Amino acid sequence: MADTDVEFPILCETCLGENPYVRMTREVQGSECKICTRAFTVFRWQPGRAMRHKKTEICAPCARLKNVCQTCVLDLEHNLPVQVRDSVLGVANEVPTQPTNRRDYLAKAAQSGTAISDVTSAGAREQLKRMARTDPYYKRNRAHVCSFFVKGQCTRGATCPYRHEMPDGSPELARQNISDRYHGANDPVARRMLARAEKSTDRLTPPDDKSITSLFAVRLDPSLTQDLLSEHFAMYGELKSVVVVEKSSCAFVNFKTRSGAEAAALAARDGCVVNGLSVRLAWGRPRPKGPNDPKGPVTSQSTDKHGLYPSQDPTAHGSAKHQ
Repeated sequence: MADTDVEFPILCETCLGENPYVRMTREVQGSECKICTRAFTVFRWQPGRAMRHKKTEICAPCARLKNVCQTCVLDLEHNLPVQVRDSVLGVANEVPTQPTNRRDYLAKAAQSGTAISDVTSAGAREQLKRMARTDPYYKRNRAHVCSFFVKGQCTRGATCPYRHEMPDGSPELARQNISDRYHGANDPVARRMLARAEKSTDRLTPPDDKSITSLFAVRLDPSLTQDLLSEHFAMYGELKSVVVVEKSSCAFVNFKTRSGAEAAALAARDGCVVNGLSVRLAWGRPRPKGPNDPKGPVTSQSTDKHGLYPSQDPTAHGSAKHQ
């Protein structure tokens, strides 16, 4: 389908806005695409009251090729940057960056209907679901910060269409480029999200205490019973017990050997799916040492010759004199 025949843009729910009666203007060949530099049909609209007017930035064929929004250039399914999606799924960027080669590649891809590669890794898809934003983020449609207000020179007052507040974001996030975001390279938002996701996997790093052979599962779906969890984790090693705490929506998976717990943790680094439902895992913690422990209780207080702590000496309180 030619771009001039497009009747509605390819948009995410956030860019479209919460107003179900949004009005749009359509201008055939109104601007050139920021990716392929070809003229395309431009749509303009206001996503809501007190929101800034938005427009499509890339053409529909380029958006279909990467399955992204024509305005924010984020993934339509998960609302994530292309760099994050492709890094998790292991999809290589095959779109050339040189203008001439890029136009030829996009033209052939539009005719053949080529799209991003299908990935069957359940763990990768579960990781994307955990990183994705579940609800639309309409604050992204707000007006930009008034640069004159930041410098203390704005004289328009309440009639100014821009926000009168000081910017609180990182300067790096202000230097975003649509072309880099589309190709999944040098995206500061994506780098921050990937760094945060890498930190979250540290909870599955085996602890130094070799006596820990338990995994802690949180945010359990009520349909995940003890039998389903036992059946899933038994493939990694012999289980000692599986304790489900329904009130807290969590469970303790106790293995008989450390190797079984490490195998289950290693398999869950890219996501754990039990009976089609995502489960978040972490290593258990060592039990605190009690009075019957061979090594004795852990204490920072010292005792006297009678085996009493200072707080247990009745003569050490009040105005009583020491004997």
